Amino acid sequence: SLIFGHKTYTAVVTSTFSPSVFTMAPKKGSKTAKKAVPTKAPTKADPLFPSRPRSFNVGGAIRPAGRDLSRFVRWPKYVRIQRQRAVLYQRLKVPPSINQFTKAIGKNEAASVFNLLNKYRPETAAAKKQRIKETAAAVAAGKEAPAKVPHQIKFGLKHITTLIEEKKAQLVLIACDVDPIELVLWLPALCRKMDVPFLIVKDKARLGTLVHQKTAAAVCLTGVNKEDESQLKIFRDLGIEKFNKNNELVRKWGGGIMGLKTQAKLDKRAKAIAAEEAKKAASLRA
Repeated sequence: SLIFGHKTYTAVVTSTFSPSVFTMAPKKGSKTAKKAVPTKAPTKADPLFPSRPRSFNVGGAIRPAGRDLSRFVRWPKYVRIQRQRAVLYQRLKVPPSINQFTKAIGKNEAASVFNLLNKYRPETAAAKKQRIKETAAAVAAGKEAPAKVPHQIKFGLKHITTLIEEKKAQLVLIACDVDPIELVLWLPALCRKMDVPFLIVKDKARLGTLVHQKTAAAVCLTGVNKEDESQLKIFRDLGIEKFNKNNELVRKWGGGIMGLKTQAKLDKRAKAIAAEEAKKAASLRA
């Protein structure tokens, strides 16, 4: 009972607490019986429909496996340009003066030619500097100067042009992939006019390594040692036969090859025309 002033209030508190409602946490170390969880029997894999789990990470199993995606790649600009150029060379009609650069010598012949030219590589800048020093020292001491290398590969378009015009060049090698092609477009015609044997080879980078450069449009030999004269004669004869006096190279146009879709369309059109002609012929006989 509560007394406020002269009034008395009686409060009745009822509790619904029941020990069955709340359970105490088990004490540490007490052992309680665990319920047995029923285990599922392992399912056998269906041979007709095997499980193929997918990986959804980057580059995972979303795309079809084994599909060639190079068609969907955004290639660099220089790759696209060189591929488009190759397609254009096939589609357009290419004049003989340009088409002759696609007729490079074979792999085995090129290997033999480059083996010969490797013997006559020009000296490097460091070797030349050393030779000049030795020569100067020998002259100062009153001795004989060391002999200069007699035969070396000559390179540089202006230099080679002069050697061809003076008929000093024994064999000229022209790269097949010079860009722009106009740099060497006139060189085969000059070689034919001056009766200088020439060969078109793959490629400008390979010629460049011979003369310690990145690339070289053309190189030539003005002479070789006595032991290599027979081999040089073989290559000169090859150049005369395959390039200098090959009239087909001067006359034959290149290109004019259509794409697969266009070829299929033309074949279909030709078959339709042939079928129409056959019908007309059959109606005339009847």
